[in-house]
Amino acid sequence: MQKPDFSILIHDIRIQLGLSQEAMAHEFGVSFATINRWENGKALPSNLGIAHFKSHCEKLIDMGKLIMPASGVLLLKQ
Repeated sequence: MQKPDFSILIHDIRIQLGLSQEAMAHEFGVSFATINRWENGKALPSNLGIAHFKSHCEKLIDMGKLIMPASGVLLLKQ
């Protein structure tokens, strides 16, 4: 997974959900700084973090709150 790809994905999902970085951090159970670093391409989540992120996104999709961007489907399958 490349930094720019994940940073775009996290940003697109946050905007689609209508959340600030702080609110998204709360929603996903991570710190504001973590969301900020992910979105700015300064860090990537660990494999466990990706699994947690993917699981949470799948729940939001099932609830009808999120439509995964096409790039996200490919990134999260890796």
